[in-house]
Amino acid sequence: MKTGQELARAQQDRWQAAYEQNRWLHGAEPSAAARWTVRLFGAAGIDDVLELGAGHGRDALYLARQGFSVHATDFSESALDQLRREAQAEGLDDRVTAALHDVRDPLPPADGTVNAVYANLLLNMAFSRAELRSLVLEIRRVLRPGGLFVYTVWSTDDTGYGRCEDLGDGLATKDGFVGRYFDEGLVRELADRWELGGIEPYQEDSRRLFRITQAKPAA
Repeated sequence: MKTGQELARAQQDRWQAAYEQNRWLHGAEPSAAARWTVRLFGAAGIDDVLELGAGHGRDALYLARQGFSVHATDFSESALDQLRREAQAEGLDDRVTAALHDVRDPLPPADGTVNAVYANLLLNMAFSRAELRSLVLEIRRVLRPGGLFVYTVWSTDDTGYGRCEDLGDGLATKDGFVGRYFDEGLVRELADRWELGGIEPYQEDSRRLFRITQAKPAA
């Protein structure tokens, strides 16, 4: 298996190429997770969101259309270029900013300054368990007390689980893409020192996933 740095670079190149080859790699419609999250954040009085792993922006644009200010990050410049063009075309560039960032590095916001973080299918990408723990700690750091973190991941109940080439450390690969399937134990491990609001299994198209909601303790 490649070292963490080698794997990260190879995956960045793989995703960059995929976005360059397919302008709407994930489709134009928002994910089911984004539709659900809009209702949650709206009910909580949140109006600004940090989205990690935004890709070409189908969810970021949807959030902006619903009135949220969105700071979107991804490690693919091609994906972010598309997001910026679409935001400008829709007149949403006053609500959407996009920045190149690899979440293996510290998150840019200062401590306790972010109201909500959203990450759809980011945490099940090519991260070691140590990198996942570090990322979740970073998210906790930048959230204000009481701030919300919503993320989704592939579940081990998904039909693809166990059918990909095993790379060790819970990672597997198919068609050049590397990822991880989550069980409830890993979700709860990553929720240590958080207020866990829910681990909800759901299905989108043929995929089986978890939607996780957790909050940074208020004190």
